[in-house]
Amino acid sequence: MADPFLIGESMTGGYGAANILHGCTIAVEKGEIAVIVGPNGAGKSTAMKAVFGMLRLRGGHIRLEGEDITALSPQGRVAKGMAFVPQTHNIFGSMSVQENLEMGAFLRRDDIRPTMEMVYDLFPILRDKRNQPAGELSGGQRQQVAVGRALMTRPKVLMLDEPTAGVSPIVMDELFDRIIEIARTGISILMVEQNARQALMIAHKGYVLVQGANRFTGTGAELMADPEVRRTFLGG
Repeated sequence: MADPFLIGESMTGGYGAANILHGCTIAVEKGEIAVIVGPNGAGKSTAMKAVFGMLRLRGGHIRLEGEDITALSPQGRVAKGMAFVPQTHNIFGSMSVQENLEMGAFLRRDDIRPTMEMVYDLFPILRDKRNQPAGELSGGQRQQVAVGRALMTRPKVLMLDEPTAGVSPIVMDELFDRIIEIARTGISILMVEQNARQALMIAHKGYVLVQGANRFTGTGAELMADPEVRRTFLGG
């Protein structure tokens, strides 16, 4: 059976001597949305960082399009088509919106204007505020800048760590709508999300982690319908 488009398989590792991940497997197919949920301290963000190369694994491996990239640095993975948006410190506050987006294209040598237009079409408020310092924007708008800057790399895989943290429910719904639009262009989305119920509603695949290991895996709909998942992780 062919590999998924991106897979972190049997990942074991942590910081210092202690392991946080214990044989955890996360995968996403091309143009699909995979969501990682679970309680605080479950290792969700650690799993994401391991897939992006920010955590040295003691076991397991990462493959992108069938190629083993376990030994690659995060920069090397960006060159292969991966983009990562951390939860915090994900914009340059003193730079304008447009300058932030231009920074996302630092590896490119082609014309970036079509991609810039695509980002502005996706997030029209950024076009209106393109000359404004990004640090002056609302939390939701800053998150749009961060996602837009990642899209400027023209990624095959977009990784989002808690993209809706600290934003209002209306802004959360808008961001999820944009994430669906991005996936429809063929970009794979791998996302850690605290708003588990809403995230699973848009997920092709969901992973529930507990103490660094897979507890439940299924489609978003399957996990939403599972009585134990609903009772334990979705509030009934």
